[in-house]
Amino acid sequence: MIPSNATKAQVREAHESPITIATLREIGLFGALSDDVLERLSKMLKTMRVSPGDTIFHEGDGSGREMYVVLDGEMEVSKRSRRGRDMRVAILGPNDCFGEMSMIDMQNRSATVRALAPSRLLRVTSEDMDALYRADLKSYALIVLNIARDMSRRLRVTDGILADFTANVLDEYVAAKRP
Repeated sequence: MIPSNATKAQVREAHESPITIATLREIGLFGALSDDVLERLSKMLKTMRVSPGDTIFHEGDGSGREMYVVLDGEMEVSKRSRRGRDMRVAILGPNDCFGEMSMIDMQNRSATVRALAPSRLLRVTSEDMDALYRADLKSYALIVLNIARDMSRRLRVTDGILADFTANVLDEYVAAKRP
């Protein structure tokens, strides 16, 4: 059943053959999982196709509790500034995941994600994660740990960008104050 607030992209959920274990093994989100668990996930998880310009979700959306893995294609992550400008903050490609924050902290979407190229996504819902939690707590914990590692890596990159930006602004401010 498709929710009434579904985006165009969600409506075009692909009715393809299930994803393969080999494909899942290449995705960091599923690192260290056994073949049995990967087999279960390959049958459980759905893929979807999106076209360039399709929005997967908007910043501030509160209804979605799913995350995605880019299987093929390219996605743009943008964030609205306080001045109302949409600023690109990341470009994601194959094996990158997005949307995980709303699954972890249960908050509204922190950014907008849209397709830049024809793409195929793997959709992981909170229901999928709950089913894994009930069936195999260790594998569930490994996925959550993999999400935490990815978020930590992204935070380190963001910290570096913020430090450079702050230093540049400070240097320009100091240079402008000198006679």
